[in-house]
Amino acid sequence: MSGAARLGLGCAPLGNLFTAVSEADAEATVHAAWAQGIRFFDTAPQYGHGLSEVRVGRALAAFPRDEYTLVSKVGRVLVPPAPDSVRPASSFVDIPSVDPVFDFSRDGVLRSLDDSLRRLGVDRLDIVHVHDPDDHEAAALATAFPTLIELREQGVIGKVGCGMNQVAMLARFVEQIDLDCILLAGRYSLLDRSGSALLQRCVDREVDVIVGGVFNSGLLANPVVGATFDYTAAPPALVARAQALQSVCERFGVPLPAAALQFVLRHPAVTTALLGARSAAEIEADVAYASLPVDPALWSALDDVLV
Repeated sequence: MSGAARLGLGCAPLGNLFTAVSEADAEATVHAAWAQGIRFFDTAPQYGHGLSEVRVGRALAAFPRDEYTLVSKVGRVLVPPAPDSVRPASSFVDIPSVDPVFDFSRDGVLRSLDDSLRRLGVDRLDIVHVHDPDDHEAAALATAFPTLIELREQGVIGKVGCGMNQVAMLARFVEQIDLDCILLAGRYSLLDRSGSALLQRCVDREVDVIVGGVFNSGLLANPVVGATFDYTAAPPALVARAQALQSVCERFGVPLPAAALQFVLRHPAVTTALLGARSAAEIEADVAYASLPVDPALWSALDDVLV
């Protein structure tokens, strides 16, 4: 495995996730990803409450539309806050004056798609995921997925998927729905193997797997006290396990983030690994990790740590 053919840019950070990103840095990040050979770009209305889609669309306007895969999601529509209301807490800062509201109805899906296309400045999406239906499984099954499948059959969108941070519901969807792909975030990584059985089932059913959270939101990038796991402070026991993995990697002369990324890409179900980045330097470093030579003996040594 070499190069960026199986890498994608995860664009949540470009929506000011936790920390503001300038317009110039957002554009530079997308352009650096392109220069590194990345042709897969994943965003969503939730990311920056529309800001990520706007920025991604502006940056990608410099490149031929047929040469990249553009992904967004449905399940939330962006609505202005009610007058004098307290806006809900958000992980995104410096955001537009709209808030995401769950809506898995047919009208909600169609509205979400239209709004995404407008913000992105394109006329089609290559992949559309139903996004985080954790508390809305019935509605997703009854209306959101059938609407997307109908649009796929009409040629309006390319592929239909589902993006979640959990395994159990995604596994049910893989069995019940004619999905082209899934986006599994954080549940298949060097540290968290809970998605392994799901990935094998995806191999059996010929469902492509896009993996997000390959660094578990930071812990596998830099396993220090205070590092984040699933976007909250990692507990000490988990930090210690990540540090043990890092020690093994150091014996083999491999940075832990390189091992984390290449571990994900070794699985036959995984077609794309998403890399979240907020600067050109970050995405350039991550792409380098993907092609760093690794002694095959590293993988069994890492497995021994987790037994």
